[in-house]
Amino acid sequence: MKKEQQHKLEIHPWGLLEREFQADDYPLNATLFSLGNGFIGLRGTFEEGFDPEPFSDGCYLNGVYASEPIRYGEAAYGYARNNQRMLTVPDGKGIQIWVDGERFNLAEGEILEYERHLDMANATLARSLTWRSPLGKTLRLKTQRQICLTEKHLVLIHVEITPLDFGGEIRLLTGLDGNLDQAERSDDPRLASPIDQGDIQWLNNVADGDYLALALSVRSSGYEIRCAATHRLQASAGHTMTNLRHENRVATEYRCVAQRGKPIGLTKYLAYFAEQRAEPIEVGSLRQYLELSANKSFAEYAKAQRIEMDKFWQESDIQVLGNDSLQQGIRFNLFHLFQSLGRDGRTNIAAKGLSGDGYDGHYFWDTEIYVLPFFLYTQPNMARHLLEYRHSILDAARARARELAISKGALFPWRTIGGEECSAYYPAGTAQFHINADIAYAVRHYSRVTGDTEFLRAKGAELVIEGARLWMEIGHFNPRRNNQFCINEVTGPDEYTALVDNNFYTNLMARAHLEYAAEVYQWLQSFDPEACLALAQRIELGPQEPMLWAKAAKAMYLPYDQSQGIHPQDDGFLDKPVWDFEQTPANHYPLLLHYHPLVIYRHQVCKQADVVLGLLLESSEFSIEQKRRDFDFYEPLTTHDSTLSACIHSIIASEVGYHEKALDYFQQVARMDLDNHHNNTQHGIHTACMGGTWMCMVQGFAGMRLHGTELSFAPFVPEGMEGYRFRLQFRGRTLEVDINYSNASYTLITGEPISLHHIHEPVFLAVGETQTFEIAPPVEVTQ
Repeated sequence: MKKEQQHKLEIHPWGLLEREFQADDYPLNATLFSLGNGFIGLRGTFEEGFDPEPFSDGCYLNGVYASEPIRYGEAAYGYARNNQRMLTVPDGKGIQIWVDGERFNLAEGEILEYERHLDMANATLARSLTWRSPLGKTLRLKTQRQICLTEKHLVLIHVEITPLDFGGEIRLLTGLDGNLDQAERSDDPRLASPIDQGDIQWLNNVADGDYLALALSVRSSGYEIRCAATHRLQASAGHTMTNLRHENRVATEYRCVAQRGKPIGLTKYLAYFAEQRAEPIEVGSLRQYLELSANKSFAEYAKAQRIEMDKFWQESDIQVLGNDSLQQGIRFNLFHLFQSLGRDGRTNIAAKGLSGDGYDGHYFWDTEIYVLPFFLYTQPNMARHLLEYRHSILDAARARARELAISKGALFPWRTIGGEECSAYYPAGTAQFHINADIAYAVRHYSRVTGDTEFLRAKGAELVIEGARLWMEIGHFNPRRNNQFCINEVTGPDEYTALVDNNFYTNLMARAHLEYAAEVYQWLQSFDPEACLALAQRIELGPQEPMLWAKAAKAMYLPYDQSQGIHPQDDGFLDKPVWDFEQTPANHYPLLLHYHPLVIYRHQVCKQADVVLGLLLESSEFSIEQKRRDFDFYEPLTTHDSTLSACIHSIIASEVGYHEKALDYFQQVARMDLDNHHNNTQHGIHTACMGGTWMCMVQGFAGMRLHGTELSFAPFVPEGMEGYRFRLQFRGRTLEVDINYSNASYTLITGEPISLHHIHEPVFLAVGETQTFEIAPPVEVTQ
């Protein structure tokens, strides 16, 4: 159903290699070659620019946004009022080059040699090429770029130009460009919306020798943004320097004497700061920061970068034996997750990371369900930061609940950056109440994997309890269903089915949420009675509420069809006709871009995993036979128009014995962006799908499940691999899992002794100990 865009990148287990420049691939590769450090993100566009440039250069700061009213043709009470849109901030990576008056531009002249390399082991981007100008002058250009992992605010760019067959003048124009990119309006809801340029106020600019700075404010959100750069030029034969200064653009021009065979180098130290504040800021204070930063060379920063990346890969890598294509895909996905994730408890991870402004840079439920598991089991402190972000917007979630006549607790926004609901289409936004349960699931998961009682006491309990109160107001004990607890007018994960009664996933997750909320309340009463009392008083928690949660959970209605032995997605799903897939043209996917929502809503058709996702998250509630029946029913109805879908189908296919199908889905997931399966990676990566890659390997092929506070594994090796190896962090321990065709080995690298299960066999490991078990070849079950 998906048409792939073919492009030329070599298969390499530790990076992306582009050995032939293809102009048509430029927008896509701008995404794939992007860099970030959780705060700053730069798309992989060229320092010198590329004319014509069909896509944004793209420089983003995580959590920094503009806000503007949502304009409805026909509004109603309680609709989301404002959209928050991740800003494209001033671009500081530009370094234009002239060769004796001819501008260097790969759209002109002749490229004699070319290589670009995204090095995932070092988190650097490098390019080397030889170019002949239209007038016949040949030069070699080398560029290097890194966004520092040890310095949140710092970017380094190094450019080296070597004249190969001429002498004369090389002119370099390096600047800060405040001509902020303007997205065009589109009917595709996945793309960014335009920003009102009148919302931007330019405060200050500086162009003083090697030093440049810009400052601006965003009236709607109160953000003030500062960017500045200083430079170190290496030119042996002399140069002159001139500054250029405009309201929203500053630059330094270097005119260098070029000698044949003698390189000219320029290192650019670029810094970004952003904060919400009431008083104007001065840009001059940045100068000292950059001067200190420039005391170290690019190579010194690169060494520190390698140390950080070595630590990351040691803890987080998944090694695949015998398949470099999948190995590249897995590492690419984990690398982008790492560089996209907010690390301060006040920011999150956007659906497109920091590689593009698709979905306006919004944070979704993707974080808790698809991204957090990877960090939880490999970088648990980062997982905590993600949950701390949810706590930071709890007041806004409470306010949103009141707008929807929910008198107690909180309703978390479906789409947001700063905490306000930004989804203009409420049937596929606000109605997805399951986000509250998804967040509670993440808190429960985090607490059981880490044993972090301090987080649960200080923040997690409040998140879970305030979120749980919503269910008692939007649900009810229904006398027409023997007083089972029912929840009406909701939308589950499948956005091709909206505003339904008793969505299976929603009810299932609400039940788990209510059970856990009652458990957490009892735990807090015992663990810290004073904290429990203070929380109850602060949120006006009635003494009967926890008992009602437990009662509602016990009485929760879960749709089930006895005749087919499956869980209907909702009360009315089986009453609808099946979508006519045979008569749907291949170019009419995704359906959302070609059919009115009402056409889609009245059919049995799924955009993504819904019931099937519930089978994974509450895995112990269902037998293998039940999972297989539900999978068999929903798979033919699912278009996978969402990139959140294939990974879940792969995991459940692994569990129920459809190993070939599990591998087929995984191959899509692992290379979703590298192979541009959905034809929209040019607008940014798909972070949820990237998290799904890790889930497919660990929860799918390795069969990992968490039972209470104990891990179990049921591994197999799919065809196309010789084996795989990964590490997990679990309750202060480091566990290594090594699987090949015949054996599964478990080694406790660090920490206290651990108990786990291999299939149904108990395993006990002391530190440094390995236990190995024979595994039978996977038996393919006929669907």
